[in-house]
Amino acid sequence: MLDGKTVAITGGTGSFGKKFVETVLARFRVARLIVFSRDELKQYEMQRQFPPQQYPAMRYFIGDVRDPQRLHEAFRNVDYVIHAAAIKQVPAAEYNPFEAIKTNVLGAQNVIRACIENRVKKVVALSTDKAAAPINLYGATKLCSDKLFVAANAMSGGPEPQFAVVRYGNVFGSRGSVVPLFLKQRDTGILTVTDDRMTRFSITLSDGVDFVLKTMERMMGGGIHVPKIPSYRITDVATAIAPGNPVNRIGIRPGEKLHEVMIPEDESWHTLEFDDHYLILPSDDWSTRGRLLINKGAVPCQQGFSYNSGTNDQFLSVDQLRVMVRQGQQEGVFGV
Repeated sequence: MLDGKTVAITGGTGSFGKKFVETVLARFRVARLIVFSRDELKQYEMQRQFPPQQYPAMRYFIGDVRDPQRLHEAFRNVDYVIHAAAIKQVPAAEYNPFEAIKTNVLGAQNVIRACIENRVKKVVALSTDKAAAPINLYGATKLCSDKLFVAANAMSGGPEPQFAVVRYGNVFGSRGSVVPLFLKQRDTGILTVTDDRMTRFSITLSDGVDFVLKTMERMMGGGIHVPKIPSYRITDVATAIAPGNPVNRIGIRPGEKLHEVMIPEDESWHTLEFDDHYLILPSDDWSTRGRLLINKGAVPCQQGFSYNSGTNDQFLSVDQLRVMVRQGQQEGVFGV
């Protein structure tokens, strides 16, 4: 799909961006792979990981999604765009709301316009479970972003660009998540758990990249693509990492939920189920697109359905979590 094509990724020096670049370089022979980000140090570090002599397709653009002119320059003659840039930390967004809106909402608008102006073929934007029935500003800004990218298909005025959104929960073991925290606390002997009832969806960085690439291949423009993935209980993660260690229960933090929700009940009536994922269609596109996809094997979700980590039909066991933690430590993905 990407052989001979030019691909750009915003926020390309983040955890997802680095894994995406690594995967694309291993699987495809791209003409150019553009990393667009505002951190020159991280770009320098990526250049050391992917030296230009060995990876001549790599390009590095310093820029900010808040700058529409720079985005327009970066997307010139680009075939595919992955939009991964965002202010993602919930407390940071709460304390700096204007900055979160400038990057996550206005930045999304700038990306859309730059893609339309340059007639990019396909655009995939990364979302988050926090955009489903949001209770914090980060989730609210990502919900706005999702709506913008879905509506962008009507704005493009032609068959291209096609826009789609990918939504999944926290990446297992990512920076700021509970796995690296527990690994550090294991040495002190006491683990801090917010609430014993808490559950989360589980997806690895590699699986997240794979799902984005699959979405790029099968997307028709419009809609939010949600992968089918297992859940885990926070207490099981604690047991997998430090069995027998005492636990200090500190209570749920501001802006946090007991369970992750990726498809709320109110969106069930225009959601379709496939073998490995769900597709939330725009409500105004449901009648025509829904019938077309149902004829191709999609199954409409029942009204009142909710894709919730607490009611998921697949949970990881303690042994499975232990294997994932060990594998992550061997690969150095936890940063501890």
